[in-house]
Amino acid sequence: MSVPTANEDGRQTGPAVPAATATPKAKMSKRQKAKLSRGIQYAILVVIAILIAIFADWPTFIKTFVRVDVAAGMFPDVITMALKNTVIYTFLGFALGLAIALVVALMRLSSVGVYRWLATIYIEFFRGLPALVVFLVMGFGLPVAFPGFRLPQLIVIMIALGLVSSAYMAETIRAGIQAVPKGQIEAARSLGMSSTRAMFTIVLPQAMRIILPPLTNELILLAKDSSLAYILGSSVDGRELAALGRAEIVNTANLTPFIVIALCYLIITIPLSYLSRVLERKYGSADSGVK
Repeated sequence: MSVPTANEDGRQTGPAVPAATATPKAKMSKRQKAKLSRGIQYAILVVIAILIAIFADWPTFIKTFVRVDVAAGMFPDVITMALKNTVIYTFLGFALGLAIALVVALMRLSSVGVYRWLATIYIEFFRGLPALVVFLVMGFGLPVAFPGFRLPQLIVIMIALGLVSSAYMAETIRAGIQAVPKGQIEAARSLGMSSTRAMFTIVLPQAMRIILPPLTNELILLAKDSSLAYILGSSVDGRELAALGRAEIVNTANLTPFIVIALCYLIITIPLSYLSRVLERKYGSADSGVK
C-alpha cells in the first residue's frame, strides 16, 4: 500500500514509494500435492516393513510355516493328485453350473410368469445359502432323506459346486442377454426365424462375448470354493488341495502345508485372473461385444 507524502506547509504531494510489499505465498500444484502424498504413503509402508522385520520372530515363523523338508514330503502328490483333483472338481462344477445357469437365465427372461417365479426363487435361494451348507446337504443330508441313495463323491462335489455357482452365473447371463440390443432379435424375427432360434443363434453368441470376463471371475471363485470338498471326506486318491493339506498338517504337526497348498491355489487363480483381464479388455463392454 502506498503512503502519501507531504511538503513543508502540510499539503500532500502524492503517493510515495510503497512502504512495504507483501510477497505472495507459493501454492503447490496438484501434481506436487500428489507427489507429496505418494511420498508419504511410501514412507509409511517402509516404516511398517522395517517394524515387521525388527519385531517379528522369524526363527519361530520359519520353523512353523517354512520347513523345506515338510514341503518336499508333499511332492509329487500335491501336484499329481491334489492339484489335479482340484482342477477336475472346479471345471466339472463350472460346466454343470453354466448349463443350469443358462436354463435359469432363460426362465428368468421368459414371458411365462411361473418360469420367472421359479427362476427367481432358485436364484435367491442359492445366492443366500453359504456354500458350506450346500456341501453339507449334498454330502450328508440326501443320504439321510433318501436311505440307500448314495452318489459317487465326484458327482456330489460336482453337483454342490454347480448349485453354488449357477445362481450367480444365471444373473450374469441374464444381464448379458439384456445387454444385446433388441434390434438384433427383431431383425432375426423379420427374416422368419423363430424366437428360440434367434435366441440361440443371434443373441446368445453376442451375450457370451459380453459375459466372458465375469464368468472367468466366477471360475476363480469356484476354484477356491472347491476347498470345501474336504468336509465330505475322501479316499487318498480323491483328495484335493485342502484335504491333502489338512492331512499333512495332522501328520507333521506343522503348518508348512498351508503355504504349499496356498501356492498351488495361486497356480490356478493367477493365470485365470490374467485371462479375465485380457477378456475384459477385449470384450469388456457391450459395445465391443455387439457390432
